[in-house]
Amino acid sequence: MRATTDSADSAKTPTGKITIAHIAEEAGVSVPTVSKVVNGRADVARETRRRVEEIIRKYDYQRRSDQRTIKANLLDLVFHELESAWAIEIIRGVEQVARDNEMAVVLSEFQGRRTPGRGWVEDVLRRRPAAVISVFSDLSVEQQARLRSGGIPLVVVDPAGEPDPDVPSIGATNWSGGLTATRYLIGLGHQRIAVIGGPERTLCSRARVDGYRSAMETAGLSVDPALVRHGDFHVEAGYQQAAALLGRPDPPTAVFAGSDLQAMGVYQAAREAGLRVPEDLSVIGFDDLPVAQWIGPPLTTIRQPLEEMAAAGARLALSLAVGDEPAHTRIELATSLVVRGSTAAPRQAE
Repeated sequence: MRATTDSADSAKTPTGKITIAHIAEEAGVSVPTVSKVVNGRADVARETRRRVEEIIRKYDYQRRSDQRTIKANLLDLVFHELESAWAIEIIRGVEQVARDNEMAVVLSEFQGRRTPGRGWVEDVLRRRPAAVISVFSDLSVEQQARLRSGGIPLVVVDPAGEPDPDVPSIGATNWSGGLTATRYLIGLGHQRIAVIGGPERTLCSRARVDGYRSAMETAGLSVDPALVRHGDFHVEAGYQQAAALLGRPDPPTAVFAGSDLQAMGVYQAAREAGLRVPEDLSVIGFDDLPVAQWIGPPLTTIRQPLEEMAAAGARLALSLAVGDEPAHTRIELATSLVVRGSTAAPRQAE
């Protein structure tokens, strides 16, 4: 009787090398179904995929695809769009880590979409990169599951939405940056301060605007809803929102732009309104892109360590690719104020 019990326990808890057959038996599915999950195929029901993945994790099953993944010597770097100097800084950081590890970088762009199309995962699974680094983009739960099933780790840099607690992410102290920018303008004597954030639903934009609000409220200054605007982080949005702000009968004396590119748009709107920066209007940006020090006047901004964020994301991705567990799933690098020539005390009324 004892031997029978031991035999049954052995069947339920395999010892030695775990095979797909063991996983299939415990999950109550066929071997081909487990194979589909392991290879990231889409044609598996969500609940079935979840059950199979739990058993794979339970036994720490070492998939053959994992070995192929590491040998691919590729990092898959994914952007929602590439049309900005901001993206170049991210690429620099990832490429530096790739060079140090004798790897190549594959770039993908979603043409402005936050979530990749249906064929994107298939392309990634065919390439078998060591890891995927997603920048300012959101992957669906199913897409994340297919990467995980294929043994391809995912790291998010500058997440657009609330980070999935199961997906490691690298960001910056956006709230602190917004607070610092606004406090600096208040310290110069400005009280009527406008903010032009990025997309309203984007995590980093919300944090920067919340930092602005906190600084204003802490200083005892009311936040005029008419001075809180949102763009898309690009020059045109900064121009359009600043033109509307400066056309008001009670325009702001300072503008905190949620990106350096939007700050450049503010410069253009100020010129067209016949205003001088910083004599008539102080402007502060966010990012500290290389162009910030060359425009006229040089832009005061909040430095977001984009290249360092990207490099940290790439190093974390490679660590996950060899099976290491991250000490932290959410890392935020510090922002800092860079004072240049675009900010000054407000002009005194004559």
